[in-house]
Amino acid sequence: MTTQTQTETCEAQTLQKRRVFSGIQPSGEVQLGNYLGAIKGWVERQEEKVNFFCLVDLHAITVYQQPDELLHQTRSLAAMLFAAGLHPDKSTVFVQSHVAAHAESCWVLNCVTPMGWLERMTQFKDKSARQESVSAGLFDYPVLMAGDILLYDSDEVPVGEDQRQHVELARDIAIRFNRIYGDAFVVPEPMIPDIGARVMGMNDPTVKMSKSYAHIRGHAVRMLDEPKEIERTVKRAVTDSGSEIAFSDNPEKAGVNNLLGIYKVITDKSQPEVIADFSDARGYGELKSRVAEVVIEALTPIQKRYYEYMDDPAELDRMLARGAEQATAVATPKMDEIKRLVGFTLPQRS
Repeated sequence: MTTQTQTETCEAQTLQKRRVFSGIQPSGEVQLGNYLGAIKGWVERQEEKVNFFCLVDLHAITVYQQPDELLHQTRSLAAMLFAAGLHPDKSTVFVQSHVAAHAESCWVLNCVTPMGWLERMTQFKDKSARQESVSAGLFDYPVLMAGDILLYDSDEVPVGEDQRQHVELARDIAIRFNRIYGDAFVVPEPMIPDIGARVMGMNDPTVKMSKSYAHIRGHAVRMLDEPKEIERTVKRAVTDSGSEIAFSDNPEKAGVNNLLGIYKVITDKSQPEVIADFSDARGYGELKSRVAEVVIEALTPIQKRYYEYMDDPAELDRMLARGAEQATAVATPKMDEIKRLVGFTLPQRS
């Protein structure tokens, strides 16, 4: 096969691959729920699709962030994503504010988005209820999220169930823009993972494990927790008064279900294989011990690579700059197309 033919074949394969966009906020400590619910899947599927993974710092400032802390959290999150296995040769990993088209597209999309659509967003209602003062950015950030997604002609958006409504809004905005101005946007599909999408809190298995609650003792396993802390958190996990180790739809078994689900996702085993692993277990204490073991085993190499990246900020910056360049190469032409459709003059570029 000639070099030209190989190149054409690779380009054809790339064109056939579906595009995936996902974002994660650089605020709060990354915890096991983020890893199992999103990051692990991104890593495992990064060769199957054309992937754009964005550190959404513009979204982060919809509520106040200490500037120094936001800077640290952005670098820390980047180091964690690379340490978990995202590779710049396979995925575009970049910081949202490094690509100007994200903020620019938000304004244009604002002008085709009815306020009534935003007023229906349940996450805005939940978050605004916890704030003394609500910014326009917090109200409007689903439109920014729509711009994030639509700039890359994303076919798929892997999200948790709590973000489905925002992807549905992005679909509505894309359809409305296409109808008014012409076909510019691919209409994306939300992709909700069957397993791992909702890792629940150790202290309350009815509440999703979240960075928002990671400060509460015993709620979450944080990605950088020491082995003893991981073991302590898992062993304190809420279960029930029974002893049967089995997957169940019974709400009273939510804690056991959560522990088994964590074990299943980390080990990549089927439900029957998981149950077989615990066929000789004597009660919930042994269940918790084994879950803690596999969590520690999975996180230890990630933690090692994380600290290596954090100790080399120049390399981290280089990798993020590469990602921003790759993202800009896709987002800027799309933004030019949007400008042309709405009647803007286009800037001259050398």
